[in-house]
Amino acid sequence: MANPNRPRPNPWQYLTYCYGGRLPDTMRDWVIEDVTGKGATARLMVRTVIPALLILLPFWFIPTTLVVHLGMTVPILLPFIYFSHSQNKVWRRHVLRKHGVDPSLLDQKERAKKAHIHDAYVERFGPRDPGSTGTHDI
Repeated sequence: MANPNRPRPNPWQYLTYCYGGRLPDTMRDWVIEDVTGKGATARLMVRTVIPALLILLPFWFIPTTLVVHLGMTVPILLPFIYFSHSQNKVWRRHVLRKHGVDPSLLDQKERAKKAHIHDAYVERFGPRDPGSTGTHDI
């Protein structure tokens, strides 16, 4: 998102994009950076929690104690947070596919970030046997 020459969505396009819309092909690079760049997981989680907070906000106007307010809202909010985290990668792949980008790009970027871990493993233990199934069966 640091490239100032890359086209950015206007506020309406951004809002519709955040909640399932498709951006024009001219913004494909912006979408790739948004979905695979630094902070992508946190951005998606925030975008998921915002509608939940808007739905739960009226409960806080009911005159009652803090314990009851928390009891009405937290059990609903926690699954939103949990599922936004657990389905994060699935949703980001979906967004890439929707915008005409190969969803495996998500894995390629993650592998590139963790390449040093793999290299350290190979240096310490050697490369894995290509004929191995990867199981620990004896």
